Amino acid sequence: MRFEIMRLDDVDGTAVDSTVVDAASVNQIVQQAAATGQRLYIRPAESPAS
Repeated sequence: MRFEIMRLDDVDGTAVDSTVVDAASVNQIVQQAAATGQRLYIRPAESPAS
């Protein structure tokens, strides 16, 4: 499964940038964000149309 992770602006909460990663990478990204105080929004990535 893949997830879209968006880094949020500290002031207004809008998405600053976004990346799509596999499930194994989510924990590492969350740990890094927690260590630096970044705010994230994580959701399942849309599947490409078949």
